Amino acid sequence: MDYIFTFLEGVASFISPCLLPMLPIYISYFVGENDKKTSKAVINALGFVLGFSTIFLILSIFASQLGIIISNNIKYIKIIFGIIIILFGLNYMEILRIKFLNKSKEIKNNVKDLTFIKAVIFGILFSISWTPCIGTFLSSALLLVAKQQNMLEGIFLMIVYCIGLGIPFIISVLLIEKLKEMFNFIKRNYNIIKKISGIILIVMGIYIIFF
Repeated sequence: MDYIFTFLEGVASFISPCLLPMLPIYISYFVGENDKKTSKAVINALGFVLGFSTIFLILSIFASQLGIIISNNIKYIKIIFGIIIILFGLNYMEILRIKFLNKSKEIKNNVKDLTFIKAVIFGILFSISWTPCIGTFLSSALLLVAKQQNMLEGIFLMIVYCIGLGIPFIISVLLIEKLKEMFNFIKRNYNIIKKISGIILIVMGIYIIFF
């Protein structure tokens, strides 16, 4: 179940209102101004995914170490983690309004004419300037990682999260024209999607507390 939840969090991060409207811009960065080759766009997208995955895997190592340190009090920590994730879900559904979760900070960077290396750097900067609605799912994934008390399992969980977030990027690059209508559908139904995403977080919080 942990892996399923974490994968769903990665997918939910991709379709969040903070990221999805920016997707055409990201894809234009991957393609470049003068080169419309799909192969270049895919390579750049892979570099981008590798960049943010590297940062998230580093964070998962720290989270795993934290879980090992607090293992003696894991029962109480799980309750705290679960409550935090439930609060994330309630905030995402706009039942609660938690101000610091709704602030965004972006790092401006010139990402025109990307190469693979530049795309990796772009992915790293993207992860560092992660916007709050995506950060909600990332934070809950890291809390789940910390619960494992095992570094290797924690790393695998974060890899699953990165796969859940990264695969839609690659698919979008390959099928951008065919997916336009789907993106428009998601935009038209943001409120419903946000509520579903919030429910996923709440269910995960309850799962962490009792399992």
